[in-house]
Amino acid sequence: MLAGCYLAGVTSCAALIVAAGRGSRFGGPLPKQYALLGAQTVLRRTLEVLRATTGIDRLQVVIAAGDEALYAAAVDGLDLPPPVIGGASRQRSVLNGLEALAATAPDLVAVHDAARPFVRSSDIMACLEAIGPGVDGALLGVPVADTLKRVDAEGRLAGTVPRANLWRAQTPQVFRFTRLLAAHREAAGLAEAEATALTDDAAVAERAGLRVVMVQGHDDNRKLTTADDMLQTYETRTALGFDVHGFAPGDTVMLGGIAIPHTQALDGHSDADVALHALTDAVLGTIAAGDIGKHFPPSDPQWRGVSSDRFLRHAVDLVRGAGGRIVHLDLTVVCEAPRVGPHRDAMAARIADIAGLDPGRVSVKATTTEGLGFTGRREGIAAQAVATVELPRTGD
Repeated sequence: MLAGCYLAGVTSCAALIVAAGRGSRFGGPLPKQYALLGAQTVLRRTLEVLRATTGIDRLQVVIAAGDEALYAAAVDGLDLPPPVIGGASRQRSVLNGLEALAATAPDLVAVHDAARPFVRSSDIMACLEAIGPGVDGALLGVPVADTLKRVDAEGRLAGTVPRANLWRAQTPQVFRFTRLLAAHREAAGLAEAEATALTDDAAVAERAGLRVVMVQGHDDNRKLTTADDMLQTYETRTALGFDVHGFAPGDTVMLGGIAIPHTQALDGHSDADVALHALTDAVLGTIAAGDIGKHFPPSDPQWRGVSSDRFLRHAVDLVRGAGGRIVHLDLTVVCEAPRVGPHRDAMAARIADIAGLDPGRVSVKATTTEGLGFTGRREGIAAQAVATVELPRTGD
């Protein structure tokens, strides 16, 4: 029995993912469902959300003929059944997918657009739970908030549409399987123009007289339609890093990946590059990945004396592995000596090289504490850093 589902006898739900569209408004060399969203394709991200949703026990994808290689690359390792080839309209593509499921028909089917990768698992489950006695289907949607205007063929205002009780439909749309299949089979006999006008499964269900209810979702469950939509799928995060190292006997200070001659060295388990350590913590903070000590414990002898560029590069790789990118790194070094100014450009260039950034995205500054505190007493060096990154938005 599906957790939380009120419909007696419901034990299974299949998700039917419609990925057969060509996305003519999207542009680019690939259909939008195979475009990269960070490190994953749009389709892969959508499938991962559905796989992780309680109550969904199988997935079936409908693709366009000729997309087999793109599909295979996108779902590599997911152990899915072979894709179904779609038809000339969305209605026909969904019908093809339903027919493929009919041999081992589930109790419910959740039809979802592949190009809605930010759907929340909690919203999908809310749709499943809405299938109660006397209810044939449920779909996600959000109330219309904007004022709606009707215009004539010349673009002149022709009236205001009352927005009360108006909703923007989303997916998934969940139905009792046998009833949706029957509705789609009936719609398959329509003329092409009429079938094409059935732009979602709720429209097919309405035509068949099924009782469908609306479940409130979230605005971020938007459908990616144009290339600009992809640019809006990222969020900006910033995080602060701070580190301190005291002086020890020596004649060179490692600072920002640069060896600077000095009357002392910095004391630390690695090369004690306080600037790179602060930057590393800042970058790790943007993805909530802990601090430098979590990844490179000072108690581990393998890190003794190691160059700190490895630490920063590791943190940057983690961000990129999460599908993100570094936008800017800002470093402030606090010390009385050595003087940072003569080495500022070299430090910025080295940090940019380590992080794989344009030097214009790295800022290096220096200040003193006017003789106050441990840095003012020339007992060590402090550094603070701010990292700014862009990461794909998460659904929940």
